Amino acid sequence: MTRILVTGGTGTLGSLVVPRLRTADVEVRVLSRGPHASGDGVEHVVGDWGTGEGLAEAVRGADVVVHLAGDERHNASVASALVRAIRDAGETPHLVNVSVVGAELVPVRSALDRRALGYMADKAAAERVLEGAGLPWTNLRATQFHELVLGAARTLARLPVLPAPTGWKAQPIAADEVAARVAELALGAPRGRVPDVAGPEVHTFRDLLRAYLRAAGSRRPTVPVRVPGAASRAYAAGANLAPDRAVGRQTWAVFLAERVRTAG
Repeated sequence: MTRILVTGGTGTLGSLVVPRLRTADVEVRVLSRGPHASGDGVEHVVGDWGTGEGLAEAVRGADVVVHLAGDERHNASVASALVRAIRDAGETPHLVNVSVVGAELVPVRSALDRRALGYMADKAAAERVLEGAGLPWTNLRATQFHELVLGAARTLARLPVLPAPTGWKAQPIAADEVAARVAELALGAPRGRVPDVAGPEVHTFRDLLRAYLRAAGSRRPTVPVRVPGAASRAYAAGANLAPDRAVGRQTWAVFLAERVRTAG
């Protein structure tokens, strides 16, 4: 039976990918930073991306590694740790990586660029690590998840006035729709770089925030804020968008109607 390791399998995307893989009758192992109880046909293991402890054991015997782990500043180092672990274990799995649309198009030329959008360049660096590892691979890029945009909106809504970067746009997609595509790719043969997946609509960041506030029954104002730097200019130019790949179905408005309760 095929064994699939999912790194970051308890995160926003991973928690949706894992049950889809289980319905395909494969063995699923989830690698995370903290302990979780195994069950329902899923084995949970713990690994440390910083020290490498537990990583080789986690990848041992895996036919496919779905790589979803990482964070805003350490995607490349996590990818490098994964490749080292695979080599230490003597395995040659199919690597399925999920990245972000436009990863290589947002430059980091200053400390300001890195603070604002440095994760984009870091995602591109992680892609290079995995694609250059000498292993069979598939790389899927997606636009921002509805769930992550909602988290950012909720955080900003704690402020008396919500700042909205001038010119920035997004094309959010439902994480479950991305999960369906990831599971499909994990169960198939290596395909290299596959077509991007993006949400059905392009919105300005300010409109996304305003829609959230309406859904939450809040009257807090938004204010445009100019973010200087090369990274911000690339974002404003649409580097993070894929209008020709608007394959997602769930709109931001429908997502908000399902997830947000009106205050009071």
